[in-house]
Amino acid sequence: MSADHPDVGSMSLTDDPPLAVVIDLDDTLFPQSSHLYGAARAVGRAGMAAGLDPVRLSRALRRQLLTGSDRGGTIDRALAAYGIAPDLAADLIPALVDAFTGYRPRRLPRYPGAWDALRAISSRYPVACLTDGNPAIQRAKLAATGLAEAFTTIVITDELGGRTLRKPHPEGLRQAAETLGVRPSDLVMIGDRPARDMAVAAALGARSIRVRTGEYADVPDGPAPTADVPDLASAAALLGV
Repeated sequence: MSADHPDVGSMSLTDDPPLAVVIDLDDTLFPQSSHLYGAARAVGRAGMAAGLDPVRLSRALRRQLLTGSDRGGTIDRALAAYGIAPDLAADLIPALVDAFTGYRPRRLPRYPGAWDALRAISSRYPVACLTDGNPAIQRAKLAATGLAEAFTTIVITDELGGRTLRKPHPEGLRQAAETLGVRPSDLVMIGDRPARDMAVAAALGARSIRVRTGEYADVPDGPAPTADVPDLASAAALLGV
């Protein structure tokens, strides 16, 4: 589906525009892989203190992250793949986790056109960022991409009550709607992950636009979005900006 040939549902975004917009962060506005690559290198450097090869360790971690970046235990599995015995790994893991979570990139690349599209959307609509994850990491990503200033508000679900409130739990989107001063059903949610971004929109009766960027670009729909477009620039066009 392209912005030039929107599906029938997307026509309602032009005929009956939303009152506010909520946009996901990772793999919607910037490639999450760029952050993970840097974080893996930070873990590799931390492993040097225990005599591990930093290049080999960072590569082992990147391979695990490629199997699913939000799976738990990636550092544990990377150490096992490296050949570290479980008892030694248990001693190493806390420092390596600290290196991963403490990674603060100076700069992260945005998707082409994402900044202009976000500014165009925010010039017409109140816009919230709704993102899951460790709050310190997510705020560091926003700082490194330079995107924070474009949002009316930023909602990090882990700050509302930990991992259990991550999308598709509706609390984050409900909080975004309340802060923006609209009903959830008057929102449109833009994101890359059907099982999270489209699902949280469906849970509260909001419309949604799926962008085909990042790790989950080829994952089948479920639930189906209101519209399906290549990227944020195409989503902005659907919103008439």
